[in-house]
Amino acid sequence: MTRPQPAPAGRREWLGLAVLMLPTVLLALDMTVLHLAAPHLSADLRPSSSQLLWILDIYGFMIAGFLVTMGTLGDRIGRRRLLLGGATAFGLASVMAAFAPSAETLILARALLGVAGATLMPSTLSLLRNMFQVDSERTLAITVWMTGFIVGSAIGPLVGGALLEFFWWGSVFLLGVPVMALLLLTGPWLLPEFRDRDAGGQDWTSALLSVATVLALIFGLKDLARDGPGLLPLAAILAGLLIGALFVRRQRRLATPMFDLGLFANRDFSTSVGAMMLSILALSGAWLMVFQYLQGVLGLSPLHAGLTMLPPAVLQTALSLLIPRLTRYLPRWQLVSGGLGLAVFGFLAMVGVNDLDDLWLLITGMTVMGLGVMPMMILGTDMVVGAAPPEKAGAASATSETATELGMALGVAVIGSLGAAVYRHHMLTRLPEGLSPDQALAAGDTLGGAVGASAALPPALAEPLMAAARTAFNAALHTNAAVGAAIIAATALLTAWRLRPRRDDQGTKRVEKASSGSSSR
Repeated sequence: MTRPQPAPAGRREWLGLAVLMLPTVLLALDMTVLHLAAPHLSADLRPSSSQLLWILDIYGFMIAGFLVTMGTLGDRIGRRRLLLGGATAFGLASVMAAFAPSAETLILARALLGVAGATLMPSTLSLLRNMFQVDSERTLAITVWMTGFIVGSAIGPLVGGALLEFFWWGSVFLLGVPVMALLLLTGPWLLPEFRDRDAGGQDWTSALLSVATVLALIFGLKDLARDGPGLLPLAAILAGLLIGALFVRRQRRLATPMFDLGLFANRDFSTSVGAMMLSILALSGAWLMVFQYLQGVLGLSPLHAGLTMLPPAVLQTALSLLIPRLTRYLPRWQLVSGGLGLAVFGFLAMVGVNDLDDLWLLITGMTVMGLGVMPMMILGTDMVVGAAPPEKAGAASATSETATELGMALGVAVIGSLGAAVYRHHMLTRLPEGLSPDQALAAGDTLGGAVGASAALPPALAEPLMAAARTAFNAALHTNAAVGAAIIAATALLTAWRLRPRRDDQGTKRVEKASSGSSSR
C-alpha cells in the first residue's frame, strides 16, 4: 500500500506564513532596541549597575530557559493555542515594561516578556512544519520565516533610534503591542491547530529540570564572559551540567518522555543542531565587537552605525531567498558546507580592518559572513524540523532555538572573553602617563571605559589614550575574527562529512522503495 502524497500548501497556508513572520520580526527588534534605550532608562529609573545588567540579560535568560518546555507544551495543548496565548502575554508584558515606574518592575516585565517570547518561536516553527508538508515548500517557508530575523535585526537600530529621538524610552517596548494585536486578530482565521494527541500530560518535573539546566548554563556563561573566571559562574555551569544529566536520565527512563532523545539518533538532526550552535557561536563573537568598533573606534553615532549595517542586511535578505531554488541544482550538504567555507573569507576580511578607511572591508566581511552562514541556518533548521515526525515538531523546533541561544551565550563567553583579554593585554603597555588609578583601570578594562575616561581628560592625554584603545581594540577584533574563521572552517568540514549521503543511506532508500512498490502491488 503506497503512502499518500503530501498535499501542496494553499492560499491559507501562504497567508498564514505572513502572520507567522510577525513574531520573528518583533523578537529580533526587541533584542536590539533595548541596548539603545539603556542610557535613557538609566537616567529615568536610576537602576544600580546590577539591576541594569538584569534588565538587559533577564529577557534572554528566560527565553533560553523555557524554549524546550514551551515547545513540548505546544505539542500537547496545541501549537496555535500556545502561540496566541503567548502573544497575549507578550503584549501585556510590553505595556508593563513601557510604563514601569521602577527598575524592579522593569526587571519583572522583562522576565515575563522572556517567558512569553519562549512560546512564540517553537510555536511558529512547528506550525510551519505542519502547514507545509511538501519538502520544497517547507524549505521556502522556513527561508521566508528566517528573513524575519534579518529584517528585525536590521531595522532595530533605526526604529529604536527614531523612537528615542521623539518619545520616552518606554516607547521601544510598545512596538510589541500592535504586532501582537495583529497576530491575535488574524491567527485564529489563518493558522490551523496541530497537537500530538498521544503525548499525554505535561511532565512538570522534566520541565523544571529542563528550565533549570538551561538557565544555569546561560547564567554561568554570561557571568563568565562579563566578570571572568570565578566561583559563581563555574558553580552555575557545573550545576547546569549536573541537572542536565538528571534530565537526560529521566527522559531515558520514562515510557512517554517530555523530550524524545531519540531525535538525536538522526544524523541530519544532530549534525544540524550542532552546526547551528557552532555557527552562531562564531558569529556572535564577531558581532559583539562590530557595533562597539563602529561607535567606539570609528566614532559613528548609533543611528549611523545602524545605517552602515543596513545594506548588508538587505543584500543578505534578498540572496537568502535564492537558497530554496539552489537546492534544485546542488545537494544540501554542498550548499551548507560550501556556504560556511565562503563565510570563512568574511571573517578573514575583518582581520584587515584597522581604521575608517577600511570601513568598506568591514561591511564586505560582515556581508560575506552573513551570506555564507544563511544556507546553514535555513537548511539546518529545515533538516531539524523535517527530521522529526509532525507530532514532535514543537520539541524539534525548540531544540533548534535552544542551540541558537546556547551558541550566542558561548560566543559571548568564550570568544568575547578572549577578545577582552587581548584588549587588556595591549592596554597594559600602551596607557599614557598622567591617568588617575581609576581612569587607568576603566580605560584598560573596556573600550567604553576608555571612551568615558578620555571625555574627562585634556586633549594632550585624551588623544594618546584613544589611540592606544583603538590599537588594542583592533587587535581584539582581529583575534575574534580569526577564531571565528577557525570555528566556521571546522564546522564546514563537519557538515561536509556528516551530512553527505552514505552508501547505507542509499541502500535503505532502495529497500524502502522496493517494499513500498511490492506492497502497492
